[in-house]
Amino acid sequence: MNRLQEKFNAEVQPALVKEFNIANPMLSPKIEKVVISVGAGEEGKDTKLLQNIVDTISLIAGQKAVVANAKKSVAGFKVRAGYPVGVKVTLRKENMYAFLDKLISVALPRVKDFRGLPRVGFDGRANYNFGLNEQLMFPEVEYDNIMKTHGMNITIVTTASNDKEAFRLLELIGLPFAKGK
Repeated sequence: MNRLQEKFNAEVQPALVKEFNIANPMLSPKIEKVVISVGAGEEGKDTKLLQNIVDTISLIAGQKAVVANAKKSVAGFKVRAGYPVGVKVTLRKENMYAFLDKLISVALPRVKDFRGLPRVGFDGRANYNFGLNEQLMFPEVEYDNIMKTHGMNITIVTTASNDKEAFRLLELIGLPFAKGK
């Protein structure tokens, strides 16, 4: 069992049950899944670059990433149905906790001038979204093996009933939020 999962079971879940007066501990907020996605943009046309993004995200996540194709044509974006528009991977259970542990303890402290994750990334349904500017903060990524630096969006989906519970869950897990309001 991952050390972050052990921390959740031993410390975070009892603290949430006590703090929010949850009668049944099985109904306490949990992290359901983590989705890492990268919009390909113009790189969608270049298959080598798209494959490099897939390889990088697979390396970071520890699980194979897939190419997301457009479902319909949009002339304004110059996209046709079936055209590759991004790369994504969905992590659950062990892989999810391993990725979050690596993100919290290794990757985010390596960001230059890091002042914490924004507190405004909640979507109103207890899910948290934030973006990273480049993939070089992860220790698995070697600079010589990447063709182009790219950012990524990370979505943390929780089972919390509101944003306040989700924020407290992620704060107790150890996600470094920016100080302030």
